[in-house]
Amino acid sequence: MSIKIQNLSKVYGTQRAVDDISFEVTKGEIVGFLGPNGAGKSTTMKILTGYLPATNGSVEVNGFDVKASPMQVKSSIGYLPEHNPLYLDMYVRELLEFAGSLYGLKGKTLQIKVAETIEMVGLGLEKHKKIGQLSKGYRQRVGLAQALIHNPDVLILDEPTTGLDPNQLVEIRDLIKSVGKNKTVIFSTHIMQEVEAICDRAVIINRGKIVANGTLSELKQGGKGIEDVFRELTT
Repeated sequence: MSIKIQNLSKVYGTQRAVDDISFEVTKGEIVGFLGPNGAGKSTTMKILTGYLPATNGSVEVNGFDVKASPMQVKSSIGYLPEHNPLYLDMYVRELLEFAGSLYGLKGKTLQIKVAETIEMVGLGLEKHKKIGQLSKGYRQRVGLAQALIHNPDVLILDEPTTGLDPNQLVEIRDLIKSVGKNKTVIFSTHIMQEVEAICDRAVIINRGKIVANGTLSELKQGGKGIEDVFRELTT
């Protein structure tokens, strides 16, 4: 099991941002993590990456417990946060070389991996530009490249298409689907079309609780569209 979450809770004072949730993601799955704003998606993902501690429950990534083996977990995942923090004064290739070096890549191995990742995410024409000169769509590609540079088994993407124009949306969705062929991917969104375009399965969270977990065909039983299901479960 690539991701295993059991009875996970995160409490801030009297607010239960995540409330006793459990679900699993198997190797090779692309899972959409859906919910309205404030549902607990980002909090769950930050706990998965080790960025936030859980209040209760357990989380495993690639067989490693996030609390007991944080470094092994971090080396197993590629993470694209919602706000995609990048060094805008660095050049694309420079940033990826820096990111790769943090994972222990060096010398010829690092150069080969940077070149492969640039090609994979379609940054070939932009690799000698400063990140601050790029459009939002290309900055998202840089964020994905940074998450992929060390060839992780698991990708955790927090609303990776927020703010993109229609053409950029299609490009990033296609990219996620392509890299997901050989990896486990969990990405958060509140856009139903993304789930139908990319996902094998959807997990829907609302007010910190899991309200649905299944394949799209399972969720759409009874002739309802995925948007209808989502609306019913999150209102």
